[in-house]
Amino acid sequence: MNIDRLKEIRKDRDLQQKDIAKILKISQVQYSRYERGIRTIPIDKLSILAKYYNVSVDYLIGLTNERKPYPKIHL
Repeated sequence: MNIDRLKEIRKDRDLQQKDIAKILKISQVQYSRYERGIRTIPIDKLSILAKYYNVSVDYLIGLTNERKPYPKIHL
């Protein structure tokens, strides 16, 4: 996973780790571990971040450079 992208997108929006940790309902220390690659970020947290940043999960994990999120599905 491209963990650099987590830090990059956060800094692009002038946010601190504690801001994102609050959104994810985790500690700043835990979020720091995600950014540093010490811990793998769970899928549910990736989904929250993708929605928050309005990007695809693929973008966050480095599978694409396209920031645009996928169209929503209607079930």
